[in-house]
Amino acid sequence: MTDDRRTAFADATEADVRAAFDAQDYVADDDIVTTVSLALRLGKPLLVEGEPGAGKTELAKVLAAGFGTDLVRLQCYEGLTAESALYEWNYTKQLLAVQAGDGEDGVFTEEYLLERPLLRALRGGSDDSPPVLLIDEVDRADEEFEALLLEVLSDFQVSVPELGTVAAETPPVVVITSNRTRALSDALKRRCLFLHVEPPSFEKERAILERKVPELDGAVAAELCGAAGRLREEPLRKPPGAAETIDWARAVAALRENGDEPLSASEVEQTLGTLLKEVEDVERVDDDLLRELLDAATEAREAATAE
Repeated sequence: MTDDRRTAFADATEADVRAAFDAQDYVADDDIVTTVSLALRLGKPLLVEGEPGAGKTELAKVLAAGFGTDLVRLQCYEGLTAESALYEWNYTKQLLAVQAGDGEDGVFTEEYLLERPLLRALRGGSDDSPPVLLIDEVDRADEEFEALLLEVLSDFQVSVPELGTVAAETPPVVVITSNRTRALSDALKRRCLFLHVEPPSFEKERAILERKVPELDGAVAAELCGAAGRLREEPLRKPPGAAETIDWARAVAALRENGDEPLSASEVEQTLGTLLKEVEDVERVDDDLLRELLDAATEAREAATAE
C-alpha cells in the first residue's frame, strides 16, 4: 500500500493544526504543532511519550474534534489479544443461527462480525475524514501485541480468513501514546514520528487553566500553577500533571464564594485529593510544606498582577 491513499490530512499546515487545537482550547507548544503537522502530511503514526497527565491522550482527542472526524480508541492493557483489538465473531448469534438451520458456512459473514478498534479504524472514515486512531498506553500491552500492531500499521490492512483481506481505503491518522513503563521496540519507533511531551512550564500551565477553567480568577489560576510547580519539586510517587492541575482549579472554582481572594490553607487541604492520588503523597503535605506551597502561590500571584 502506498501513502497516496491519504488525502484528507495531506495538506494540513502548522496553521491548520494550531487552529484545530485552538478551537478545542488545547494549549500546544510550537514543537508539538510542528510534529503533529509533519505526521499528518507524511502519513506517519505519531508516537507520543511523556508523564501521565501531560496531555498525550487529549492530543488525539482534540485532533479528531478539531478536524471534525471520528476518534477510535484502543485502550491497551496487559494481556490484550488480537481478538480484542481487531475483530471477533458473535458466537451467540452464530449458535442461534446454526440451531435455526442456517448451516455453519453461512454464519461467517459480515452480519456476525464484531469490529474491534483496529478493524473499525481501517474500515471507518472516508477520503474527506479518515478517523483518528488512538492507541492509548501501548506500553501496557505485551510484545506480542506490539508485533500485531506493526503488521497492521505496515500496510493498513488485516486478513480475516473467512472474509479475505480488509484494507483501509484511506488510512486512519494514528496516535500512539506511552507512559514509558517499558521500552518499546525499535521497529515500532522507526515506523513513527516521535514526540515527547514535557511537563508544562508555569506560563503554559497558566494558559491551560485560563482556557479550561475560565470561571477561575486569573490571579488564582497563577497561584495554583505556582503551588503545583513547587509540589512537583518534592519526591512524590505520582507528581501532578496538567490534568490534575485542571481538576484542582475546577474544584477550587466550585468551592469559592469570593472568586478573587488569595488561595487559603483550608482550600488547599480541602481540595488536595484532586491534585495528589497517592496517600503517601498526601501525607507528605505537612504544615511546613503547606506554608511553602502558599508562599509559592503568593509569589506567582504577585508576578501575575504585576504584568
